[in-house]
Amino acid sequence: AHLVESGGGLVQSGGSLRLTCAGSGFTLSDVIMTWHRQAPDKAREWVATFAPGGATFYTDSVKGRFTASRDDAKNELYLQMDNLQFEDTAVYYCQNFDAKLWGQGTQVTVSS
Repeated sequence: AHLVESGGGLVQSGGSLRLTCAGSGFTLSDVIMTWHRQAPDKAREWVATFAPGGATFYTDSVKGRFTASRDDAKNELYLQMDNLQFEDTAVYYCQNFDAKLWGQGTQVTVSS
């Protein structure tokens, strides 16, 4: 089983990016999927959860700006990030929470 993130990049403050987490070897809709991020010299922090039934949960700092979604046909999870701020700069990871399986991460850099 694998997870591969993509979609990171460099964006100006106020801009948007959409991250993709592609799963293989298991069905994303059967498990709890989470997004996390790790900024330089900081611990990895939880960002969002996408439950099998479609419920979503977000850390306070991204509520109203980030939206998690899933495409079951593609077996992919997404994180739409709008109104990005400098503090959002980090490596973003998706995780199969049930299996404690992580992707390799994708870098998001927001210029102020």
